[in-house]
Amino acid sequence: MKRLTALVAAGIIAAFAVQAWAVNPDKPLSVPGAVTIVAFDQLEATALALHPGSTLLDTDLDEHYGRYIYEVELEDVHGVEWDVELDALSGHVLKNHQDT
Repeated sequence: MKRLTALVAAGIIAAFAVQAWAVNPDKPLSVPGAVTIVAFDQLEATALALHPGSTLLDTDLDEHYGRYIYEVELEDVHGVEWDVELDALSGHVLKNHQDT
């Protein structure tokens, strides 16, 4: 019975675990299934084009339920911070909102 309980607990933990990726921003990341993420410089250029003259503050690649999201924090020329989320596989902008 203890073995069954341990197996069930391990299965629950595995089902809800979020995998963290160590990312080299100079190279595209290959993900399972031979799918390649858009190059980071292209994703950053897309985010910067939304707010001309802005400065990159931070970038992060996350995996949410099998979807790869590239998060970019920007500061525009007026000192306003923006959060931009892009689909890392297609490069499409998912969110573009002022940081609160």
